[in-house]
Amino acid sequence: MNANKYSPGYFPPKTSEYRWVRKDHPDKAPFWCSVDLRDGNQALIVPMSLEEKLEFFKLLCDIGFKEIEVGFPAASQTEYEFLRTLIEQDLIPDDVTIQVLTQCREHIIRKTFEAIQGAPKAVVHFYNSTSKAQREQVFKKSMEEIKEIALDGARLVKQLSQEYDGNFLFEYSPESFTGTEPDFALDVCNAVIDIMEPTPDRPMIINLPVTVEMSLPHVYANQIEYCSDRLHNRQSIILSTHPHNDRGTGVADTELALLAGAQRVECCLFGNGERTGNVDAITLAMNMLVLGVDPGLDFSNMPEIVETYERLTRMHVHDRQPYAGSLVFAAFSGSHQDAIAKGMKCKEEDPEGRWTVPYLPIDPQDLSRTYDADVIRVNSQSGKGGIGYILETRYGYNLPPKMREDFGYKVKDISDRHHSELKPDEIFEIFQSAYLNLAAPAFDIHEAHFIQGKTLKAIVSAIYQGEEVEWYASGNGRLNAVNNAIKGGTSLEYTLETYTEHSLSNNSSASAACYVGLLWPDGSRTWGAGTDSDIIFAGILALASALNNRFIQEEKEALA
Repeated sequence: MNANKYSPGYFPPKTSEYRWVRKDHPDKAPFWCSVDLRDGNQALIVPMSLEEKLEFFKLLCDIGFKEIEVGFPAASQTEYEFLRTLIEQDLIPDDVTIQVLTQCREHIIRKTFEAIQGAPKAVVHFYNSTSKAQREQVFKKSMEEIKEIALDGARLVKQLSQEYDGNFLFEYSPESFTGTEPDFALDVCNAVIDIMEPTPDRPMIINLPVTVEMSLPHVYANQIEYCSDRLHNRQSIILSTHPHNDRGTGVADTELALLAGAQRVECCLFGNGERTGNVDAITLAMNMLVLGVDPGLDFSNMPEIVETYERLTRMHVHDRQPYAGSLVFAAFSGSHQDAIAKGMKCKEEDPEGRWTVPYLPIDPQDLSRTYDADVIRVNSQSGKGGIGYILETRYGYNLPPKMREDFGYKVKDISDRHHSELKPDEIFEIFQSAYLNLAAPAFDIHEAHFIQGKTLKAIVSAIYQGEEVEWYASGNGRLNAVNNAIKGGTSLEYTLETYTEHSLSNNSSASAACYVGLLWPDGSRTWGAGTDSDIIFAGILALASALNNRFIQEEKEALA
């Protein structure tokens, strides 16, 4: 790859002092303008139909966009009809301004005004390319000739706005601004401003687009601040940005431009647009939200937005798309899962409810995502913390730490052998088959009675290795007495090392869960869990399950 064939095509401003570098984030949301229905639509393999554009327009209104570029009405009949449908059927909400795009060419400007006749409020966005490359290679015109194209367009737009019925505002873009000398771009924009004569009550939009990304984001921010400080009638100007994503830094371009004086952003959902796309409205808005700045856009029902977008555009939202992708909150790593699980517990105990959970910059529930299905995802890389978290939060089982570790190894082993992710229901099935209320291969305890005298006596009825048995023993508690009865009847040697219990409110067939851990003379441990409406019998079932796991363990060793 020959790097010598490339050289920078941008023009840094000739100054070295910038104020924006001392800011850490915007203190308020910009004016948002969606260009999904124009810039985004023209970039689709199959542009949207009239009906699809109407549904997309409603989606954008529901999200909260107050400015929506609805098309290039001179480009096609569908674009023209869509605009007329919005106006004639009164489909534009009172607080929404539509925007249309036109080149600085007379017949296109006239067709545009025909399309927006009677619009309640519309921005006429006119533009011409000003970059050095386009001047020299495409138009073969001088700076003065390029400037005159812009001024002729401005004069005609102003004239027609007085001849046609409607409420019109104006926007001008020096297209390919990033490849234009800043002083020339300023000269053209200021000449256009002088013609349009905006006022603070009826401001004009000057849009300085990243038509093609050519530089690091800070260079664009320098260009924005340089121009912002030198625009005519600045109090009557809304400075806008329209970044594309050729270098993959469209979001950074925009965020730094906002620090540098930009007040408005033209953007698309999920970064759709020409080539590598426009800047992503969702990433920008959610980045603001997690910094404590209200973006003024509502992406709380993210799954529905994704579904609608994919259906109407026939595009796919990548699994790793920030905030929206199916895997962006997924933690497969054991250490990540453990940190998230512990962070979630701390969050429950925080009276202020501040979101500080490790590895999750935003609460997935704010985007209609769930912790168990979207955050803790289990495969062979997962750990006991995440696996235990799913079992506890989804099914109500809070395993002792050492049992959680034992269970984690079983789950990871199955995932590794199958080379697949395990869903929550599959994890619960593994838990049930490995520990819960096991009645085979050796112990099936179906009754236990207690006689209270000077000491507590247990009578245990069971099937042990296929035979009906009845065992008796005393103890200092019910489970201790049952445990003594089993030891006396079987001559098994072990220590009941761990016993925990808790209520099981989210399981209608059982109200109690118990866990038993047994330590065997060879140093190994077996675990069991039991559930029952009677917490005593739940403990007995857990003990039987742990004993059965010893026999299962020995059978596996014998087969090996």
